[in-house]
Amino acid sequence: MRIALYGTGKMGRAIEEVAVKRGHAIGLKVSSANAGTAPTSMDVAIEFSRPEQALPNMRLCLETGVPVVVGTTGWYDHLNEVKALVERTDGTLLWASNFSIGVNLFFQLNRQLAALMDPQAGYSVRIDEVHHVHKLDAPSGTAITLARDIDLSTQRFSGWTKAGHEAQAAQGAVPIASERVGEVPGKHSITWTSAEDRITITHDAFGRMGFATGAVVAAEWLHGRKGLFTMADVLHLR
Repeated sequence: MRIALYGTGKMGRAIEEVAVKRGHAIGLKVSSANAGTAPTSMDVAIEFSRPEQALPNMRLCLETGVPVVVGTTGWYDHLNEVKALVERTDGTLLWASNFSIGVNLFFQLNRQLAALMDPQAGYSVRIDEVHHVHKLDAPSGTAITLARDIDLSTQRFSGWTKAGHEAQAAQGAVPIASERVGEVPGKHSITWTSAEDRITITHDAFGRMGFATGAVVAAEWLHGRKGLFTMADVLHLR
């Protein structure tokens, strides 16, 4: 495949390395210097830029008729707008808050554990996430996805709030604590605590290559498909 790469930072470089190893070519690289360049003649686009650039890049790809894989987070308030755009253009878009195969299996485990814990009223829940100091959004998109999945899997919890703001949040909001330190690739923990004990599940990334590999695998899977997809579709987790 010929891939258009939107975002040329550390993740972009990791994606390029994985793509080339898997026999693909990077036919276009788009950074702030050439923002707005359409992915003409490309087979697929992979978007890992910045939250404020993600929507224009998605629109550009869909209106050009090029399938796009979106790894940028921080734009999810516009998800309905993106769904409408995919329908209007009869386009193809795959988005995920995290492309790591391990994290997507972790999402599944989180949903299963939340369903088991829902009747156990003595347990409260909390999400903790740690990332490198360059990450712009907090909480992370992955943490928000984890909270959303707890919401969908339970009756006791709804929505999320930043840890320390529980008093101002709606009842049942899942607290998320965020930390930005050093060059940590990403660590997410969900903790259920009662007066007697604690259950914690954690995903700890060792580097960026897992995210990059998942994004390229998603781009390969997207070939020939139409519609709006997530990594759950790629990994048959639905």
